[in-house]
Amino acid sequence: MDTSQPRRRREWMIAAGLILLALVPSIAGAFRIGEIASGAPETDANARFMQMPLPVVLHIAGALVYSIVGAFQFLPGLRRRHNEWHRFAGRYLLVPAGITVGATGLWMTAAYDVPPTDTGAVAFSRYVVGGLMLAFIALGVAAVARRDYFAHGSWMIRAYALAMGAGTQVLTSGPALIFFGEPDAMFRLIQMDAGWIINALFAEWVIARRRRAARRPATISV
Repeated sequence: MDTSQPRRRREWMIAAGLILLALVPSIAGAFRIGEIASGAPETDANARFMQMPLPVVLHIAGALVYSIVGAFQFLPGLRRRHNEWHRFAGRYLLVPAGITVGATGLWMTAAYDVPPTDTGAVAFSRYVVGGLMLAFIALGVAAVARRDYFAHGSWMIRAYALAMGAGTQVLTSGPALIFFGEPDAMFRLIQMDAGWIINALFAEWVIARRRRAARRPATISV
């Protein structure tokens, strides 16, 4: 029995879900770039971006490439059918974009004058996540260089999950913001860390499924 069509539909649904998760932060990023490009008036919310636009512009551009192109890199069927594209996109688009996202995240955390709720523990979390993302990408590149493709995929899934934290943070912070207003420092930390932790746990679940699938004996479809 041919199961390729349902599998392909499921894979495309996964890609669509990942792109949807990135949609809200992508729209916010496009709005921010529009503010900078048009020379919008400075406010308390945008002053740091208007005064030092380079890191946030690089961060947003890198995140757009990383989230959208990356959504298609983890689809097994697409990767098998278009392996050359997978390699090209990974080498020339995703690795540079991922490094840009992680590095500019660290840069903004260090350089920007942020609201009090984003200092202290939240800033520490940003440093940890940015550092881990860069480390995971480096480990993924090292793994593919030694032809350990399972490890390569696992490290890249982990890096992508952390990068997509901004999308999940819309879900962990948005409803509370609507109903309760701006959070204090503790709730801000919980909301931000929840997005990264949820994604990290989901990544480990996906990796565990890949490991089990790799251990199963191959079957022949009829």
